Amino acid sequence: MAHLAVNDVRAKYGALEVLKGISFSIEKGEIAALVGPSGSGKSTVLRALMGLTPVTGGHVALAGDQLDYSNAKSVRAARDRMAIVFQQYNLFQNMTVMQNLTLAPLKIKRWPRAEVESEARRLLGLVGLGDKADAYSDQLSGGQQQRVALARALALKPQILLLDEVTSALDPELVNEVLDAVGKLAAEGMTMIIVSHEMAFVREVADKVIFMDGGQIVESGEPAALFDSPRTDRARDFFSKILRH
Repeated sequence: MAHLAVNDVRAKYGALEVLKGISFSIEKGEIAALVGPSGSGKSTVLRALMGLTPVTGGHVALAGDQLDYSNAKSVRAARDRMAIVFQQYNLFQNMTVMQNLTLAPLKIKRWPRAEVESEARRLLGLVGLGDKADAYSDQLSGGQQQRVALARALALKPQILLLDEVTSALDPELVNEVLDAVGKLAAEGMTMIIVSHEMAFVREVADKVIFMDGGQIVESGEPAALFDSPRTDRARDFFSKILRH
């Protein structure tokens, strides 16, 4: 049984259908990367999985449990089991790094403080920020803030982590430090769905690459096969352009 199974999922913005029957699955510990041109629906897939974009058709199952996106309780349950990190860090500027990481586990989950703070320190160490627990956001670089955002998402102990172009808002010299942190999560066996334009990174860490265009999946496969020998004309055209340099 797939850890996450997405079957014929559709989504609309008003009258515009932005996902036109998306189907894929990932196994526990697997990393799937969604790639494709701007406007192809990659980020919308992540938002639909989190219940942030209305799902108008199809089915999603997580560890065998069907998610009902028309039911608020089911959406909350989905958000308990998945976490998303966006392009923007969205940290609370008036809180320290530690406070940012522990707020939701303490206030929403009501987990024991000692356990929450211990896990927060472990996660900060994992993303290379073990010495920044008492720092405020304006004392951190963009790359450091994005790594805090990663740790904050992980503090809620999600089964699946969704990453939406987490390096796109960063200066080029800061990109690698975030990618290194994501690579450490991959090495720990975190199940992830990544939307990224960093193709060298995708090739290195992804188990499966899903190429999208026009709200549909055009082709999917292992990174080497898809990058080097795409089967469809559309994928060949896309990869020939972005992998040229």
